[in-house]
Amino acid sequence: MSTTTSIQGSPVSPAEHRRVLLVAHPRRPEAAHVAIDVVDQLRDAGIEVVMALDEAQALGLEGRPGVAIADADHPAAGCELVCVLGGDGTILRGAEVSRGSDAPLLGVNLGHVGFLAEAEREDISATVEHIVNRSYTVEERMTLEVTAHVNGDPVYRSWALNEVTVEKANRERMIEVVAEIDGRPLTTWGCDGVVVATPTGSTAYAFSAGGPVVWPDVEALLMVPISAHALFARPLVVGPNSHLALEVVPDTLGSGALWCDGRRAVDLPPGARIEVVRSGTPVRLARLSTSPFTDRLVAKFDLNIHGWRGQARREGRPVGRA
Repeated sequence: MSTTTSIQGSPVSPAEHRRVLLVAHPRRPEAAHVAIDVVDQLRDAGIEVVMALDEAQALGLEGRPGVAIADADHPAAGCELVCVLGGDGTILRGAEVSRGSDAPLLGVNLGHVGFLAEAEREDISATVEHIVNRSYTVEERMTLEVTAHVNGDPVYRSWALNEVTVEKANRERMIEVVAEIDGRPLTTWGCDGVVVATPTGSTAYAFSAGGPVVWPDVEALLMVPISAHALFARPLVVGPNSHLALEVVPDTLGSGALWCDGRRAVDLPPGARIEVVRSGTPVRLARLSTSPFTDRLVAKFDLNIHGWRGQARREGRPVGRA
């Protein structure tokens, strides 16, 4: 689910001290070149760039004019925006520091698909101009809260923007999982794993596992089994306030692992119970364009729309073949 807030044209006080947190892939050479451009352009506009110490060192930006080192515990504190240079993995890392702060996240794609990104590498100058002028809108995207229990005791808590997955730990063995919705058992899957995703994550792992694409403004949660050995193994779309749970069968064929956004993980013994609900803390994404989600799908997945005659229909021209 997404809600949109416009801050386009917000006035900037001449005495205002503006700061932007810059997050970049530390091992991507292109990220260093783009980061230097961003730092220099923002510095010229009177905006200070804040970076984590290890990233500033890795990218050769430590000590560069216009760059300050972020607070290790609260890197986004005092920043108006978190600008991320990289692919979806780097953007998810940026979401970890922006979530819960007032700073929205703006992604510049340096990877492949970059579905979470708002701009591309070649648009960097225009992107910086949007930042300087505060010419963007902000969308709030639903996130997930997850708790893992062992013998009834909570042993792990985390969150996810895209998805929570329970997966087999051993490649050669399946995992057996009981799916539960709103306190009632649904079915048992012998499978490679189960994905619980947000609408934002519907185009990520859940999509690869055969789940549907869900528009960001839809309020829903997805549950998608991965390579399940069962007749009932279709993806499920449930209400946003549903309480989802997955239990690793005690006599299962193998142990499991819990992953959040493919970044944070914990091992799961047989008998573990994983509960997933909608979080009350969203991730805020800065948007530069008002183009519909359909256009983003077409662009990011390079979909074939050859033969579409929408413009002709809108103009009242004949659309049949000659």
